[in-house]
Amino acid sequence: MKVTAFKTSAMLLALAGVACQSQSPAQTTLPHAVPVATLQELMHSVIDPNVDPLWNAVTTTVTQAGVEEKAPSTDAEWASLRQHALLLIEAGNLLLIPNRTVAVAGASTSIHPVEEDPKAIEALIKAHPEDFGQKALALQTAVKLALVAIDEKNPDGLLKAGEGIEHACEACHAAYWYPNDKRPEAFKAIAHDHLGFNNAGYFKPTLLSALNSHSG
Repeated sequence: MKVTAFKTSAMLLALAGVACQSQSPAQTTLPHAVPVATLQELMHSVIDPNVDPLWNAVTTTVTQAGVEEKAPSTDAEWASLRQHALLLIEAGNLLLIPNRTVAVAGASTSIHPVEEDPKAIEALIKAHPEDFGQKALALQTAVKLALVAIDEKNPDGLLKAGEGIEHACEACHAAYWYPNDKRPEAFKAIAHDHLGFNNAGYFKPTLLSALNSHSG
């Protein structure tokens, strides 16, 4: 009787073990990121304040007094640039969060005839989510090169990386902000350098107003 009882208990334990192994592990549902800021707010509050210091860190200014070279030289300056680069890289992750509104109701994203309004930009992003995501990753890749240059304290490398960041920004803007801009590339380059566009591709309203005041 004892042997039979032992065999029965062993069999039950074995069956219980098989049953436990056959059960699927509990699925853990991770919370989804929910966007709060609009894309325009993200640009103004996170991207612009962190990309401008990288672009302006290494400059050459030519005046009547001569040539003025500017580049970070202290540990504190390099540390500050590193913080800006890290925040800009993380901004790329924020751009990847889907269903982000482009602008608050009534806000304008157009101060130039070729620039689209918020609804049109939003429709383009929703129609091409993978491409928009790839462009956000391209921004991250470009800024990571800047981070390498910063860690190496390499002004020339940072300057070159800044060009890559500008190209990444321009590629996204050209696809979603002003996709119907059919001006020749040469003219666009002149516009960036001389007609009031800053490094991120934004047209400066003050100069636009000045041009309009003289157009008549």
